[in-house]
Amino acid sequence: MFNIIEKKINWAGKELTLQTGKIARQADGAVVATLGGTTVLATVVFGKNANYELDFFPLTVNYQDKYYAVGKIPGGFFKRETKPTEREVLISRLIDRPVRPLFDERFRNEVQVIVSAISSDKEVSTDVLSVIAASAALSISGVPFLDTVGAAKVGYINGEYVLNPTIQQVKDSELELVVAGTKDGILMVESEAQELSEEVMLGALKFAHSGFAPVINLINDFKAAVNKAPFEMESFDTPEVVNFITELSAVAKDNLVKAFSIKDKTERSKKINEAKDIAKSAFAGSSLFDETFVDRHFGYYFKALEKDIVRGDILKNAVRIDGRTLEQIRPITTEIDLFPAPHGSALFTRGETQALVFATLGTEIDEQMLDDIENDNSKERFMLHYNFPPFSVGEVGRVGAPGRREIGHGKLAWRAIHPLLPSKEEFPYTIRLVSEITESNGSSSMATVCGSSLALMSAGVPMPRPVAGIAMGLIKEGDKYAVLSDILGDEDHLGDMDFKVAGTERGITSLQMDIKITSITYEIMEKAVSQAHDGRKHILGEMAKSISVAKADLSGTAPKIKTIQIDKEKIKDIIGTGGKIIKEICEKFDVKIDISQDGLVKVAGTNGEKVDGALEHIAAIVAVPEVGKVYKGKVVKLLDFGAFVNFMPNRDGFLHISEMSDNRNSNINDFLKVGDLLDVKVAQIDDKGKIRLTVKI
Repeated sequence: MFNIIEKKINWAGKELTLQTGKIARQADGAVVATLGGTTVLATVVFGKNANYELDFFPLTVNYQDKYYAVGKIPGGFFKRETKPTEREVLISRLIDRPVRPLFDERFRNEVQVIVSAISSDKEVSTDVLSVIAASAALSISGVPFLDTVGAAKVGYINGEYVLNPTIQQVKDSELELVVAGTKDGILMVESEAQELSEEVMLGALKFAHSGFAPVINLINDFKAAVNKAPFEMESFDTPEVVNFITELSAVAKDNLVKAFSIKDKTERSKKINEAKDIAKSAFAGSSLFDETFVDRHFGYYFKALEKDIVRGDILKNAVRIDGRTLEQIRPITTEIDLFPAPHGSALFTRGETQALVFATLGTEIDEQMLDDIENDNSKERFMLHYNFPPFSVGEVGRVGAPGRREIGHGKLAWRAIHPLLPSKEEFPYTIRLVSEITESNGSSSMATVCGSSLALMSAGVPMPRPVAGIAMGLIKEGDKYAVLSDILGDEDHLGDMDFKVAGTERGITSLQMDIKITSITYEIMEKAVSQAHDGRKHILGEMAKSISVAKADLSGTAPKIKTIQIDKEKIKDIIGTGGKIIKEICEKFDVKIDISQDGLVKVAGTNGEKVDGALEHIAAIVAVPEVGKVYKGKVVKLLDFGAFVNFMPNRDGFLHISEMSDNRNSNINDFLKVGDLLDVKVAQIDDKGKIRLTVKI
């Protein structure tokens, strides 16, 4: 019934298996991939007819966490997997980014890749395995996929690179680096690092590339064993197409050259659109090319002409669209504390790219709950949200839930900032950053990194050093290439690389790279990293003009959080029966109180004096009475032979009448009444914890 084909290798100490022919047989390509104890299912289906009305390649990639993979039932009201989580979106992007460049730009058949995690041992992460499975499924599907993609994760522990570290090892690593590429070079990089040097990061890239070479060989053997006939893509190398390209250049090139000489983005875009309309109208009613032919080819070859003009000028004359040199950074201005109510704010403007960033500080109650197959109800105290409204590029567009791009850019900035945040013990706050992109013309994610660093220092978050980011570009034709610092949107759109590097003066904290060609050399990467280092230093210098170290004090509107460590056996004394005592403290001092299982008590409120008052009250509740120590007491109950005196919160002692008078017939009411205040000394604590007081101090 089944025609099962399976290939396997030992990879970094674990068995990697690819299997097809048993599950999802109606898909064009279906692969069950297993690494160690983790398994994913990748499927590929593609349309057999092209849709040339589209001006983009219709590839969709969806990764799904299936909770049954770890024996869990999803949380929430519906108890089923619904909208994608942030983790699912990020892994979907991780798969999409290296495979997309390996399709012919003129391919217009719809392609859908779906990867599902179906079993997880919580030791091997599903991210890299999903890239491998998708690559294998594409390779055996018959779709015109130009090359085989491999992927690997690299850690850096105790000065040594580790191939495919476990989920636990990643937590102890100075680096989490995911790399994907072909046998010839790297296509995609995603990372977070603890201020590592350029040399260490480049070494990690080389280590990863050599590390996934056996995976590429495995997929190629697997593909050969399946031996599926490839889908024949339509040829565009016809005389009619060649003539069309010549005619298009004749009617559009001069206007495009003039358009790209304009430095202002808005005016340049306007002139490019005008050149496009003029060229399109020149073909209307043409006797050489019918209307259907023009509609089918115009968009692709007009963009190709734009590329030739921009790229040629850069390679031949080292002249960029806005007139800058290859290494030059656009003018930068920064400002902090723009508004009184937010806890921290910053405006970072670089050329025509602008990020308005706000920092908000909260308590432990504000932490984000994480619920996925690799996190069992863990919490995250740092959030960074990136918003890209349509007005930032002068357009009318949809406003709603964040898209994949917004989630991806936000996570990139999160990775860049995260290594510099103080620990929870040092700074017991929940931190949320929101970056509003108010203008965009290239590298808004790196503007977010810079603005976030400024906003955090403005809010008084004790970061040891500021973080800055820069986006690098590449133009490559044959052996000629040019690396561009601080790329514009058009340079990104028409170029071959988007290489983002973030870090401090000491080293790199995040690196992300996407290549639009089949690969680049290590020589190019080394130049890009070196050039990015110089650019980052310049940007940090410009940021320092507004603020270079975190403010010593928090904003007056931020909550004040102080902590006290108590014996965990005393937690019940603070909470009280049914939470009575802790509620009374919160109401009396207008504070919020969080108590961890190990006895760490956090008190938060907007009034510092009330926070201190609540802490003192809690300290008194858990304090142990000391024999011989004098306390302020209050009479709470009278008996014939003495009085009970409350001298510590929830702690009473007995004051015998003999302490007040030597006359055995004396009446306690002659000396004390309920509510009286007096100084008492602890005279004795017996084995049962009963306390005897005296006024003979």
